[in-house]
Amino acid sequence: MAIGDEFSVFFKWFRIRFTENPGMAFGWVLGGEYGKLALTLFRIVAVGVLTYFVRFLIKEKAKTIIILSLSLILAGAIGNIIDSLFYGVFFEESSRSARNIANFLPQGGGYASPFYGKVVDMLYMPVYQGYLPDWVPIYRGHYMIFFRPIFNVADASITLGVILILLFQRSFFSDPVGKPKELPETD
Repeated sequence: MAIGDEFSVFFKWFRIRFTENPGMAFGWVLGGEYGKLALTLFRIVAVGVLTYFVRFLIKEKAKTIIILSLSLILAGAIGNIIDSLFYGVFFEESSRSARNIANFLPQGGGYASPFYGKVVDMLYMPVYQGYLPDWVPIYRGHYMIFFRPIFNVADASITLGVILILLFQRSFFSDPVGKPKELPETD
């Protein structure tokens, strides 16, 4: 697929659309050449810290939901790191204007060195596409696409992990991990 190519999976609301994300969520980019390097290094450090923390929670027999939530975030972060580290090394650059398809293992090498590759996003789910009705204030009659982000499985994993943490946060902190057990009283 070339950049921007897409096909429907389920009707018109779930599509596969090929795009490359040079930065982080929603295409946000840290400035310059060192921004991408800093982002990738930060992700690697965060994965290390999160791995240590998840292992600690497992040893302490923490609630399954917190371990699951953090594991989803960890898995998604690892997926995005793998893309960042290797996609640019193994594929040539894609282009929309030249309809250039990113070939695997091109003759002259990939388009980027390790740490500088883009992350491939492909899941596109525009829930609503059309003109807003006249009763909608301010934006009546404007064309709108609701839920425009294009994301990947790693992004979905991170998002689901964060949503689970937000939904179950009270239960995470109701029984602290590592709380000393009370000893029976002796006379």
